[in-house]
Amino acid sequence: MLIKIYPENPNPREIDKVIGVLRDGGLVIYPTDTVYAIGCDALNVRAVEKICQMKGINPQKSNLSIICYDLSNLSEYAKVSNSAFKLMKKHLPGPFTFILPTSSELPKIYKNRKEVGIRVPDNNIIRTLVKELGNPILTMSVHDDDDMIEYSTDPELIYEKYENTVDIVIDGGYGGFEASTVVDCTTDDFEIIRQGKGILE
Repeated sequence: MLIKIYPENPNPREIDKVIGVLRDGGLVIYPTDTVYAIGCDALNVRAVEKICQMKGINPQKSNLSIICYDLSNLSEYAKVSNSAFKLMKKHLPGPFTFILPTSSELPKIYKNRKEVGIRVPDNNIIRTLVKELGNPILTMSVHDDDDMIEYSTDPELIYEKYENTVDIVIDGGYGGFEASTVVDCTTDDFEIIRQGKGILE
């Protein structure tokens, strides 16, 4: 299903449709402030496994990232030091992924790596979904290295490619092609692991 949602003013009826799919363990492709991404309810282990399988990712070996609405309930999912919190507060919402040690609330699938990426994108659609769902949303970019750019930025082409593998593709307008900047905050020697769209001050 391809659903059009406007970032400035997400239609509650369309949002409810997507929330229903997420609650049922469905997979959704949505816009962020960087690239289009694929996700599910981050606390639904079966759905998380489905995405890992689809993307050919071993959760034991790869960091998984989740999208939160804001930083208010961050400590439920990650352990965050005061200096990391200050850094995040200054840069979020924005095109960053901050890697933090996991906390006990996350399902076991995240624990093998003992780290989790935290995103708070500057995009109204995905943040509204997270808020309404009441859980974080697992996030992985749809872009593969061998993809033509159009296939990861144009929602209609994304839908063409993924209509048989995901439940909903949200058309929130054209997406970007530059990924988020990844910052390792597992210690207080913050380190940029991947320079992307976000510029760290």
